[in-house]
Amino acid sequence: MGCNNCIVGNLIVDVKVTGEGNMTAMPSLMSFIQAEDIQQNSEEYILRMEEADAVDFADFSGDHLDRTQIFYKVPDKDWDVIEGIYDLSEHKWIDDVIKKRLVTCHYQPIVTDNGDVYAYEMLARFYNEEGETIFPGEIFGAAKERGRLYALDRLCRMTAVRHSVNLKDKLAFINFIPTSIYNPEFCLRSTTALATQLSVDPRQLVFEVVETEQVKDVEHLKSILNYYRSKGFQYALDDVGEGFSTMTMLQDIKPNYMKLDMKYVQGVADDESKQKVAKQFLTQARKDRAVPLAEGIEEEEDFEWLKKEGYQLFQGYMFGKPSPEVIA
Repeated sequence: MGCNNCIVGNLIVDVKVTGEGNMTAMPSLMSFIQAEDIQQNSEEYILRMEEADAVDFADFSGDHLDRTQIFYKVPDKDWDVIEGIYDLSEHKWIDDVIKKRLVTCHYQPIVTDNGDVYAYEMLARFYNEEGETIFPGEIFGAAKERGRLYALDRLCRMTAVRHSVNLKDKLAFINFIPTSIYNPEFCLRSTTALATQLSVDPRQLVFEVVETEQVKDVEHLKSILNYYRSKGFQYALDDVGEGFSTMTMLQDIKPNYMKLDMKYVQGVADDESKQKVAKQFLTQARKDRAVPLAEGIEEEEDFEWLKKEGYQLFQGYMFGKPSPEVIA
């Protein structure tokens, strides 16, 4: 549980020096390193330093060492070649986005089969200090590069909970990344405390698993969802489609809501293969007593086909794009 996960401070980098030639040269070069902690064994040097020092060391090693035998690592990331430290440093701007909370929420309606608003998905929107939009793909890519996914995911969750106050009696679907949460009791405490502070009914919040198909550690996911359930919250699985792993997961998790991946929604009215997946999905949802939700709807014929089959909730541009204001 490194503090880089919880607090966006100076990034600490481990640098590992290997290779016979490098090992021979290192003793005479150690004065260059201003490291907080230096460890050494018979095969390699492992040096711990702040990010700026690691960048300087990468520059220095280009002239004096074999850089193909030097690697770096930040918390929650694997070892990588030292040249990667430059990409890491170029994404430093993500630290300011998180520390200065340069994020807001847009609301996208989720409707019933007769078009009434049932809930809103809370979608994070990011910007820089000049007020210019930063696209989510760029944000999350930078956060992943710097090992900041937990801090960013926490910021988005907390922002969504704050904005849910505007929804009155409607539900708020809030995304979260399971792999960014290493201990539910510790990581989610501030989220539940904020909901209590704002007098938000836990039953109003539906925490939505992002990238359901990518979940590898089902037991870890179950521990997160059990924590949410114990606090009175509901949860949903996003982007569910076909695939043995997802369907097997559903047998254990039994979500309150299941979202059919938009790639099986768009064009479903005229595509038998998509219809097959949509019907299998609906059967599984009913079996698990989950509310089926079709996302990404843009065409009337797809909406009508899904509604006829028995889908209960719908989301997509046909019903409303994400908006900074709550639109009933």
